[in-house]
Amino acid sequence: MSPFTVVLIVPTGVGAAIGGYAGDALPVARAIAHMGDRLITHPNVLNGAQLYWPLDNTYYVEGYGLDRFAANQWGLRPVRQNKVGLLLDRGIEPELRLRHIQAADATRATLGLNLTDYVITDAPLAVELRTADSGASWGTIGNPGSLLRAAEKLISQAGAEAIAVVARFPDDEDSPELQNYRHGEGVDHLAGAEAVISHLIVRNFQIPAAHAPALKPLAVDSDISPRAAAEELGYTFLPCVIVGLSRAPQFITETKSSIPEVMWADSVNVAIVPYSACGGSGILSLSNSSTQIIAVTNNSTEIYVPPEPLGIKVITVNSYLEALGVLVAQRAGIDFRVLNPDLSSLRRLSENSGKS
Repeated sequence: MSPFTVVLIVPTGVGAAIGGYAGDALPVARAIAHMGDRLITHPNVLNGAQLYWPLDNTYYVEGYGLDRFAANQWGLRPVRQNKVGLLLDRGIEPELRLRHIQAADATRATLGLNLTDYVITDAPLAVELRTADSGASWGTIGNPGSLLRAAEKLISQAGAEAIAVVARFPDDEDSPELQNYRHGEGVDHLAGAEAVISHLIVRNFQIPAAHAPALKPLAVDSDISPRAAAEELGYTFLPCVIVGLSRAPQFITETKSSIPEVMWADSVNVAIVPYSACGGSGILSLSNSSTQIIAVTNNSTEIYVPPEPLGIKVITVNSYLEALGVLVAQRAGIDFRVLNPDLSSLRRLSENSGKS
């Protein structure tokens, strides 16, 4: 019997009530990983700044790579350990840069992870943050070529198998967006730009990548939301990124490679997504396969793209707790609908069914 495989998607930068903050979807991922044989999800779900959780059956897959996987264009090959290259933005001040280098060294000394020597971009990346009319966050990079040159150097000269990027993000402690986020409301205004950075590297080099922003520490605030509190712990969000990348699966771009351990989209049994965020490339691709999609209504977002207008058939549930119940039933080979006391009787198919 093939492994029971679940994909968990919480789109980045859309203000998801669960998964829109600092690793607050990680408890959901832990529970799902316990119910399935394999869980495939993305850094937005698993990253918690300096907090993380080792899950042997969970695969850390950057969003662009996850979309290609869902489209059955790329496979995922599990690894024992990647050699992670550290890419630092020239725009980071010397002391803040040193803090990140020390964090990377700490993952080597304390966790035994394998890192290459680091590289600094030949020009500041010049990240700018934007907010769409919908409320979703996005951003731009002033020097994308500098990012790609630094990544190529890590790959060709240092043998990097995955890349952790630290870019200097704008400090705007007094912005309403940041204050709302710190107090458990609104959208992570950094997330959209972070996705642009990692997408560029994965699209161009087909290796795992993820991003951690470099920011000055914020002033202490006694009213911080628990969901945002992981980002208040220190000078860097880098540890969870390096830990995730250290075991991120490698991308296999040869369609239907014969390597036996490679995972392909047709092995996915279930995908779980917020009900209001069903318009992403990954879910659209999986909806055209045998994958069963579960849509969670209480994980609200700032966008509203429900499944019905898109013609996507889903199991609609109120919460992730209810989604876990559906997973238990499906893995046991039980039709979850029979667990409802209002079970309807079988109906006879029309005699004209299937006739032209």
